[in-house]
Amino acid sequence: MRAPNAKTSLNEPQIRRGAIRVTPEVASHLRAGHPYLFRDALGGKAPHHNSGDTVEVVDSSGEFVGRGIYDGEGVVAVRLYTCDPNELIDAAEIRRRVESAARLRDRFRPQGEGNAYRLIHGEGDGLPGVTVDRYGDYLVAHLFSASLEPLRDWLYDALADLNHPKGIYEQRRYRSLGATGGSESTRGPATLERGEAAPIEFEVSENGLRFVVDVTAPLGTGLFADLREGRKLVSEVAGGRRLLNLFSYTAAFSVYAAKAGALETVSVDLAPRAQLRARRNFELNGLIAEGGAHEFLVGDALKFLYRFADRKRQFDLVVIDPPSFSQMRGKVFSAAKDYRELVTAAFGVCAPGALVACASNMLKLSADDLDRAIGEAAYAAAKRVRIVERRGLPADFPVAPGYVEGHYLKFFLCAVE
Repeated sequence: MRAPNAKTSLNEPQIRRGAIRVTPEVASHLRAGHPYLFRDALGGKAPHHNSGDTVEVVDSSGEFVGRGIYDGEGVVAVRLYTCDPNELIDAAEIRRRVESAARLRDRFRPQGEGNAYRLIHGEGDGLPGVTVDRYGDYLVAHLFSASLEPLRDWLYDALADLNHPKGIYEQRRYRSLGATGGSESTRGPATLERGEAAPIEFEVSENGLRFVVDVTAPLGTGLFADLREGRKLVSEVAGGRRLLNLFSYTAAFSVYAAKAGALETVSVDLAPRAQLRARRNFELNGLIAEGGAHEFLVGDALKFLYRFADRKRQFDLVVIDPPSFSQMRGKVFSAAKDYRELVTAAFGVCAPGALVACASNMLKLSADDLDRAIGEAAYAAAKRVRIVERRGLPADFPVAPGYVEGHYLKFFLCAVE
């Protein structure tokens, strides 16, 4: 779908005429920086707009609040792109925001972190509903609504001009009105939108380590950039410890730990394909040749925890990084409901003086919820537990003020006695 030309609604401010009126409370949240006008805030009214239209939002007195993109399908009715009545949503403005995002990363992203990181972080970079990740010479753009398709060519033009990638892929993660739990109604393989096709697998670097990625994969390329600070923390404490990595995916935590001098690593994941990639990552970093100190186990994380406990097998460092939904003991595991049981079982395999890293990227599991789950697990396991460090998103994942939900990632390091 081509971007609209200069005569389309995206370039023509329509302040007040056909504007969406909101309550003073909602207007206050939007003016404070929250980028989303949720559909339930419309009070049951159905605006006469099409998805992708530029719309104006005004307060109860008719004063301008902001301008954004209307979405007729999702729980978000309007993604607010500006609170400046003189600022348009056009190709020039999209380019300015892409340039601003690049300057921010040049300024705050540490040197030597590698070539796999986030270029555009949606709301934090003034482009709500859009993220773009760099993996070496390739970019992967994620669109979270079909209403944003009119912006695609402007975005890709700017990305191509400023970053000179070999190719730009697009991953659509559209949410329907019924997908309030965070599941996507559309999530197929990424499609090539610009440039040349990427190899099925290729290497990227992060903090001196090497990882294999697939930029076309629908459920994840193989390396989650937002957990970089957590991986660094694990590497800082892993020396001389025995690591258990639960829901290990492609074992990035295990690679960091092994390279930092962990005595052994055990990576547990349900997906055999992920474990094949994990072995490949160990090979790339020269770690497999060190003998039988590294295990890759396919199966249910909780079952393995109970098996280890029965066999009196203990670990000095446990990483718990479950997806929002997974399989555990033959049932669907929900991080929001089942985290406490998982942490309780993990405490049961901890050696004296062990450390446990608890991670979650689920919005429904807040930092307070995770804190409480750890506390309840400590009581159930009869352990004395203290949270000794908390880390969140790295600098290439900026968060807009007023958008508390943007701090979605929680990473707590706990000392267990």
